[in-house]
Amino acid sequence: MSNTVWINALAELQQQGEPCVLVTIIEERGSTPRNAGSKMVVSRERLYDTIGGGHLEYKAQKIAREMLENRVRETRLERFSLGASLGQCCGGATVLLFEPMGQPQAHIAVFGAGHVGRALVPLLASLPCKVRWIDSRESEFPAQIPAGVEKVVNDEVVDEVENMPAGSYFIVMTHNHQLDLELTAAILSRGDFTYYGLIGSKSKRAKFEHRLRDRGFQPETVQRMRCPMGIAEVKGKLPVEIAVSIAGEVIAIYNANFGEKSADGEKPVPMLVPAARRSQTG
Repeated sequence: MSNTVWINALAELQQQGEPCVLVTIIEERGSTPRNAGSKMVVSRERLYDTIGGGHLEYKAQKIAREMLENRVRETRLERFSLGASLGQCCGGATVLLFEPMGQPQAHIAVFGAGHVGRALVPLLASLPCKVRWIDSRESEFPAQIPAGVEKVVNDEVVDEVENMPAGSYFIVMTHNHQLDLELTAAILSRGDFTYYGLIGSKSKRAKFEHRLRDRGFQPETVQRMRCPMGIAEVKGKLPVEIAVSIAGEVIAIYNANFGEKSADGEKPVPMLVPAARRSQTG
């Protein structure tokens, strides 16, 4: 295989926002299947390139997938003796370096392509996150969609709530109060979100709280809704001012919750800031 296979794989996976592990042979002693510097990339679904095949590659793949499953961020060194236990007859030894690549990204759903949505989405797109921008009206979207943003046109907007992974951020700012209410009910029913913000005033919140109570939602569930959303200290009515306020609140939330476990305790909720950057701000 060409040396560019693993490089292209890393670029492709990064573009898709999919985490992976880069496995490199950093030391070889005796007879080994591939030379030091050989690399392969392991994603959840695929292998790219090779470090020589056989049982060594199988064991390396297994370790890498465990790291992905546990969202390990630290690099790891493993030494393997290439004897009978690895099904190798060459009798050498190999040290492998495992490097997690592509920090877990936050998934953000923005419902509504009006003035504030058009100001907010480019801000979110400049963060290390995946944005799905959802509206039923194709004509509301700008001609140029920011890189890293997926435009979703769907007449049944509420159906898109269930298409987001656990730990997602939901931001609702549609043109229709009833649609806002239906989206709110669907999001609160999921309950596995990191953040839910609804655009609107305190009086809108009071009306929604009343209607949600009538639908049987518990007060503690409704309390998780941010409305009005955004940082209160950021005043202003211009779309860009409101958008900056909302983006600031999203950043504050993911900084505060970075590395938290999800309710089932198995997998961390996807957060944004790499550990190295957080330690500088702590």
